[in-house]
Amino acid sequence: MSKVEEAVECFCAGAACSQAVLATYAEDFGISREQAMKVASGFAGGMRLAETCGAVTGAFMVLGLKYAGSNCDKRDGRDRVYAAMRDFVSRFEERNNTVVCKELLGCDISTPEGAQRATAEGLFRTICPKVVQDAAEILEQML
Repeated sequence: MSKVEEAVECFCAGAACSQAVLATYAEDFGISREQAMKVASGFAGGMRLAETCGAVTGAFMVLGLKYAGSNCDKRDGRDRVYAAMRDFVSRFEERNNTVVCKELLGCDISTPEGAQRATAEGLFRTICPKVVQDAAEILEQML
């Protein structure tokens, strides 16, 4: 199974979008799947604020693991990560026009009404798997 398929399957099996992306790649960087699931658990649904998509934040974490220098506690040790994040966002927006969860879903899941609408309309089953797939496909191109 490819990493892209693994990420989508992980999401469809119940993991959050952020978890599905990070957990798929974590072991490649010496982080256990369990640790990745814990670290990424609060980033789904745009950090529960319907802001930056969890699949995107999961991908940002992977890019940090790949591109951060050993001196990432200093600005110049993060430059490659920041450049990779800009590249990722550009590619993701080419496919989806935005990285913002509420714009991707067409409703604000940080509100009770928006969360209810997303559930009732099956948006987590229809839109989110494609977003996870897009994030993983872009990571595959970048890693």
